[in-house]
Amino acid sequence: MLAYLLRRIAMTAPTLLLVSIAVFTLMRLIPGDPVQLMLGEGADPAQLELARQQMGLDQPLVTQYFVWLRQALTGDLGVSTTNGLAVLPLIWERFHVSAVIVLTAVALASLIAVPAGLVAAWRKDRPTDLAIIGAATLMLSVPSFWLGLLLLMFFGQYLHWLPVVGYVPMSEDFSQGLLYVILPIVTLVLVETGVLTRMSRASTIEVLRLEYVTHARAKGVPESQVLRRHVLPNAFNPTLTMIGLILGHLLSGIAVLETVFTLPGLGRLMIDSIFARDYPVLQGCLLFTACIYVVINLIVDMCYPLFDPRVSVQ
Repeated sequence: MLAYLLRRIAMTAPTLLLVSIAVFTLMRLIPGDPVQLMLGEGADPAQLELARQQMGLDQPLVTQYFVWLRQALTGDLGVSTTNGLAVLPLIWERFHVSAVIVLTAVALASLIAVPAGLVAAWRKDRPTDLAIIGAATLMLSVPSFWLGLLLLMFFGQYLHWLPVVGYVPMSEDFSQGLLYVILPIVTLVLVETGVLTRMSRASTIEVLRLEYVTHARAKGVPESQVLRRHVLPNAFNPTLTMIGLILGHLLSGIAVLETVFTLPGLGRLMIDSIFARDYPVLQGCLLFTACIYVVINLIVDMCYPLFDPRVSVQ
């Protein structure tokens, strides 16, 4: 078990190195001169050259990469060319907004979807299964932005129960801040529950066909114990993989949903930096989101042996 965990942690180092190279290279391939964009069209050549020297852009690309990597490892991702703020605190501030919504929504969706998928698989091809899988298919077929707009119109415009636009940090006013994130969380829960329910059902059906389940039933083990002790732990790993992918995808920026609900999250920051051609912020966001994917995958891999000890042996 310990060797497995150490091996997985060691494998993240080259992955993060490749990610940093990819992000740095992509940003250098984007057309346009960041110094020209920062100083404006009216800057004279002497000012441009001086700014390039101060930013290290006159150095070879390899030198620029190692300087940038060294600064990134110390938490220095540069300064926004739009507002002059440090990039990492700016990203971290926006990430808090996205993280509260995404973590809450995925946790609630998992609590609903895993039991629902288990029941659907256990009652396969019966009315209960058809009802669950039908509801799941309907939920995952609905675009999140359209569902969000419907919820906004019904609960905000028609019933006036919840605010339509805006955001209040829960650290400032918890009850008021909670009102602003209810609809985004409900939207994500409805959409992601459909995906996770189908995954949970499919993996449970595969496990129910295995011989040890048949053997346990033949020994007279109650069906509830068969499902809880033999089926659920072995069927959960594929669903856990999907939960990790959903978390990585959503935490890296639920841009569309944040736009619909006017939330100042990480996705909105990325979009704003693209339109403003704020390359340091965009570069920092890309590196940050890539690291999120790597860390979440690492956590998911480290959780596998908890449900299936054979993983650590392999």
